[in-house]
Amino acid sequence: MKIAILSETDAGEPRVAGTPETVKKFKALGAEVAVQAGAGQKSGFLDSDYAANGAAIAPDAAAAAGDADIILRVRRPSEAEAALCKRGALVIAIMDPYGHEAEIAGLANTGISAFAMELMPRITRAQVMDVLSSQANLAGYRAVVDAASEFNRALPMMMTAAGTIPATRVFVMGAGVAGLQAIATARRLGAVVTATDVRPAAKEQVESLGAKFVAVEDDEFKQAETAGGYAKEMSKDYQAKQAALVADHIKKQDIVITTALIPGRPAPKLITHEMVASMRPGSVIVDLAVERGGNVEGASADRIAEVNGVKIVGNSNVTRLPASASSLYSRNLYAFVETLIDKTTKDLAVNWDDDIVKATALTRDGAVIHPNFQPKNAA
Repeated sequence: MKIAILSETDAGEPRVAGTPETVKKFKALGAEVAVQAGAGQKSGFLDSDYAANGAAIAPDAAAAAGDADIILRVRRPSEAEAALCKRGALVIAIMDPYGHEAEIAGLANTGISAFAMELMPRITRAQVMDVLSSQANLAGYRAVVDAASEFNRALPMMMTAAGTIPATRVFVMGAGVAGLQAIATARRLGAVVTATDVRPAAKEQVESLGAKFVAVEDDEFKQAETAGGYAKEMSKDYQAKQAALVADHIKKQDIVITTALIPGRPAPKLITHEMVASMRPGSVIVDLAVERGGNVEGASADRIAEVNGVKIVGNSNVTRLPASASSLYSRNLYAFVETLIDKTTKDLAVNWDDDIVKATALTRDGAVIHPNFQPKNAA
């Protein structure tokens, strides 16, 4: 059995799907490992590091993937890139399938079996494979670091002989993994933190980190969480009430961090132009949902916009910590791949009836098999 770790072709993607650490673990499972030359360079992992742990260094993607049984990537390959793989090979990556049904159909045409790591079910045995959590954790941390670097004042309260500097007020919108890490990081830096979320369970989590919870807590709020632990899309009436509460709260904040995402949908707009205009000049907003359209009106991907002196930061925060992000992501991949290998024969042995496999498998034998991503022209 052979596993290939490929370079990312997106110039803005510095992460890599395998590290020297996971190469060593794959070797212990009995696999041959090929790493495309330079694959880990942007994350600080040298070809020599991979080779020292038993990997063969391949000159290009075709040489690495051509006879591989499993191909590991960060982002979804193009159809042309997938065609470099042999039919039946497993290609595992963050596939971004929502809204890209045609691209997924294209992958099916190449005969590969494509797996989307971000569709990993939220069950106990799959926690170690949860890429959304591992990457969002880092994004929440980096959001606070970025906000602090753009804000023109210190975050903690400082008492000096010349007088007292008040603590910075930070408001985190969305208390999922990224939001909770942002809260914890801002608190460690000495800020006064408030947070909001539409999921009732988030209130206790927010308060356990020392932040104050802000939300319209009506009957709809009490039912606002799916069985999988995700936020439901709220009614227009609730959104209006919550927006009014948030609008009043935002006026008093120095830093706002937005993290709200709903799987399969564009990011909900949480902060309007009017809300941005109500903030004091020098305030900072960090939009972690910018790659999905953003939570903030006026936010742009990979740039800092400025409106009336308020900075709106639209960085892709995970890719700004490539070494840490790659390390965690590659461990997620290893944990998943380990379940696909027979420990006795050391051969690939996919159990297609496994709940984890059924939740993540997009294509197989030339067809799209996941019910949520059938081609739009399918009957």
